[in-house]
Amino acid sequence: MRSTKSPKRHSSVVEATELPKIIKLTDNLYAAAFSLMKLLPARYVLDQAEAAGAIELGTPVIETSSGTFGLGLALVCRLRGYPLTIVGDSAIDLNLRTRLEMLGARVEIVEHRDQPGGIQGARLARVAELQERRPDSYVPRQYDNPDNPASYGIVGELIAQAVGTVDCLVGPVGSGGSTGGLASALRPANAALRLIGVDTHGSVIFGPPDGRRLLRGLGSSIHAVNVQHEAYDEVHWVAADEAFHATHQLYRTYGLFMGPTSGASFQVAAWWAAANPDAKVLMLLPDEGHRYQDTVYSETWLRAHGAWSDGGYGGPTAVDHPLDAGDTWSYLLWGRRSLDAVLATGVVR
Repeated sequence: MRSTKSPKRHSSVVEATELPKIIKLTDNLYAAAFSLMKLLPARYVLDQAEAAGAIELGTPVIETSSGTFGLGLALVCRLRGYPLTIVGDSAIDLNLRTRLEMLGARVEIVEHRDQPGGIQGARLARVAELQERRPDSYVPRQYDNPDNPASYGIVGELIAQAVGTVDCLVGPVGSGGSTGGLASALRPANAALRLIGVDTHGSVIFGPPDGRRLLRGLGSSIHAVNVQHEAYDEVHWVAADEAFHATHQLYRTYGLFMGPTSGASFQVAAWWAAANPDAKVLMLLPDEGHRYQDTVYSETWLRAHGAWSDGGYGGPTAVDHPLDAGDTWSYLLWGRRSLDAVLATGVVR
């Protein structure tokens, strides 16, 4: 029987699209699939700034981003009348730049010139320069603003209603907002909730040195304050070709056309769910795949970048220390410890 319940009327496209769809994929694997996950913290951060009187109509907003947080900010700023400058790098492809600029954002591209913190350090240095020139401006500070992780409280409520108690949460880690924030929202109902962070080789977040990263959207060249290492039970490092292949499999198997960070999340979550059939596993899928049709979904591009794969991957290799992660899928039992503690002692014994 068709439901006669009236559909909810949304007041804006932000309200209509900031929350994920909760989808059951297998007996114990669920997906929180976002159209644009970073739209939620972008809206929430600006809400809090407005409530605190830190911004008003016409206040310039300046932020560093080369991906979806910038796009989320651009949409909210356009609707609310805040001129926006996004400081990014070469990861901002032409299609993304076009979308940002059509929403009125001014885009600055910086290069890594041996500044501390790699390319993200260079971007942050440029934001500081621009803010010094415009002391009346507002910087959302996605890497250290506590409103970033706090914004995911509403997602925790949605998951509790749709899924109930979750045993394991899996998600990609960049600024630390989504995984840390959602774990904080879910753990009051289940303190034993296992949090698995998904990173990539060449990222410094969980200890390895900075390096080249073909898989973008997760990982970092800086240690963001919002990454609360003590929240994570397990950390996985995945390679670009593995994550790209998993992205294809997510689409082929379940019809979920998502970006590569979603593929990385699926790669780890599907493996863990299969190994723990009695646990209820939820994975975060941060954005859709339309931006990546000419790259991650293009065999030509993948082969040109040495990232084409026909699959055949097994499970991850367990390592004793972050520096042992190598260049293929590996994981470490983090044990809710600080970064310093893990680097000093390695694996949980």
